[in-house]
Amino acid sequence: MKIFSIAALVLLTGCATMGIDPTNPEPPQVQLAPLADKLANLPKNAGPAIPVAVYSFNDKTGQRKPADNMSSLSSAVTQGAEVWVINALKEAGGGGWFIPLERIELDALVKERQLIRNTRDNYGEKDNSLNPMLFSSVLLAGGIIGYDSNVAVGGVGARYLGIGAQTEYRIDTVTVSMRIVSVATGEVLLTVATEKSIASTRSGSSVFKFLDMGTKALELEVGTSANEPVNYAVRAAIEAGIIEIIYEGQEAELWQFTP
Repeated sequence: MKIFSIAALVLLTGCATMGIDPTNPEPPQVQLAPLADKLANLPKNAGPAIPVAVYSFNDKTGQRKPADNMSSLSSAVTQGAEVWVINALKEAGGGGWFIPLERIELDALVKERQLIRNTRDNYGEKDNSLNPMLFSSVLLAGGIIGYDSNVAVGGVGARYLGIGAQTEYRIDTVTVSMRIVSVATGEVLLTVATEKSIASTRSGSSVFKFLDMGTKALELEVGTSANEPVNYAVRAAIEAGIIEIIYEGQEAELWQFTP
C-alpha cells in the first residue's frame, strides 16, 4: 500500500512541476510561420517588385547536432535554408516586395527549356519561341554562420527523504547573415545579421526509497522534455533578416515605402 501511495505522490508532483494538463494530452502546436504577420504587414513598396537571384544559402557553421554521451554525424542546422529564404522573399509585403528567381536549380531549368526547343523543332511546331528568362539587378547571398550550444544552462530541484523534483533548461543560439549585392558592380549594398535562441527544457520527479530494512529498493521517475525545433529557429532568423533588409534599404534610399 505504501508503494502505491508513493507512486501517486510522484505522479502528482510531476504534473505540478511540469504544468501537464491531464485533460488535454495534445502537445502544444508550433506556429508554422514564425513572423508571418510581420512579413505580411510590411510597408508597401512604392515601386515595382524587385527581382532577386538566390543561388545558395548554406550552412557555414560546420556544427554537428549536440547529443549526450554519444557522437552525432547529423548536422546541427538544416542544409536547405534557401527554401525559407525564397519563401520569405515571396511573402514579404504580400508578395509586393520581391520576385525570387530560380538559380539553385538553374542547370535543370536550362535543360528543360532546351528540351522544349528540341521537341518543337523535331515535330515542326511553328511557334518555337520561349519567353526570355528574367534577370536581376541584385542577388541575395549569405548563410547560417553560427550555432552555439549551451549558451545558458540552469535548473532548480529539491529532494527530501528520497522524494524530489527538478527542472532544467538549456539555451542554444543560431545566427544568420545575409547581404544584398549589386549585379552590375559587385558592390555589397546591404548586410544584416540576425539570431534566434533555441530553448530546451526538462522537468521531472523521482522517488528513491529503501524498503524492508534496506533489503529492497524502490525507484520511480516521471518527467518530460520540450525542445524548440532548430529548423523553426533558422526560419525565424531568416524572416527577421528579410524584414531588416527592407527597412535598411529604405534608409539607404535603395527603395521607398508607399506614403
